[in-house]
Amino acid sequence: MINIGQFNTLSIKKDTGMQLYLDGNSHGEILLTDKQVPKQAKVGESLDVFIYTGSDGELLATQKKPYVKMEGVAWLKVISIGAAGAFLDWGIAKDLLVPYSEQDYELEENHYCLVKVYLDQQNRIAASTYLNHYISDEAHYLHEGDEVSLIIAGKTGLGFKAVVNDNFWGVLYHNEVFQPLREGQKLKGYIKKIREDNKIDLSLNKTGHTHVLSVSEQIIQRLKDNNGFLELSDKSSPEAINAAFGVSKKVFKHAIGTLYKERKITLTKTSISLIKQM
Repeated sequence: MINIGQFNTLSIKKDTGMQLYLDGNSHGEILLTDKQVPKQAKVGESLDVFIYTGSDGELLATQKKPYVKMEGVAWLKVISIGAAGAFLDWGIAKDLLVPYSEQDYELEENHYCLVKVYLDQQNRIAASTYLNHYISDEAHYLHEGDEVSLIIAGKTGLGFKAVVNDNFWGVLYHNEVFQPLREGQKLKGYIKKIREDNKIDLSLNKTGHTHVLSVSEQIIQRLKDNNGFLELSDKSSPEAINAAFGVSKKVFKHAIGTLYKERKITLTKTSISLIKQM
């Protein structure tokens, strides 16, 4: 079975001296479109190749790695506008088409856009800026605390809307973001909460008890490195806390609360001190 828009392992069926053809089984011979044929490639040997489609829907292969695969979301540059739509650079020889019918706003040459890759009715790879048609508002198979991949889709009144694992919408709230974010930016995040309506609240930092423990350990180590004293407290600004430990004020307060209950630190309004263990 050939997975279009993904990497497949196919054997070399024919070598013409100038081009290689791969065995696509029921799909017939598939041309390897790379200008340079792999050295010492022999008929019968296998190659890992990305399968994409030509203008007429024919299957083609390349060893190049595209910027995005089938059903993925990516921030891509528009390199030309044609009669069929806008063409995007996605890292391989044949550009990725966004048909006019799949543009929810007018795309411009040399600008970037956020797209979802899909297979059209003619079995051709294409892309769409109508992300809401392909991305769900409700979480499935995700759990609170899961590490996920994020792509920033834009800024809202609440914070930043992000695509989670290429398939779901989530929100990063303004008061929990302490770094610059831009549309199209890819980064790692975490599922902070799945609400009753199955919508996703996100965090750029680990949440929960495990993370509190790791932050607590960082605080203890920082205190030891600084003669048992830090000019930081639960009254410090979120920006100061994030600059020091890369976490939200809420996570930091949980961590120092844990350390205080364990009688490992003392607190003032402006500082933390390490209690020397007997």
